[in-house]
Amino acid sequence: MIIVPVKEGESIDRALKKYKRKFEKTGVVKELRERQKFTKPSVKKRQEKLKAIYVQQLRQAEEG
Repeated sequence: MIIVPVKEGESIDRALKKYKRKFEKTGVVKELRERQKFTKPSVKKRQEKLKAIYVQQLRQAEEG
């Protein structure tokens, strides 16, 4: 359960923003979306490898 302490005089918008941020950090929505479809472990591994290559290329381009 997510608890958001609201200080006296604090607006509801600010409290909602805190709640949404905490909820996003828990990763519930992300996990739900992942569970809707099954991806084979080999496909996951391939995607992670491609992402790592992409990030490495970005960092190399940034350096030189």
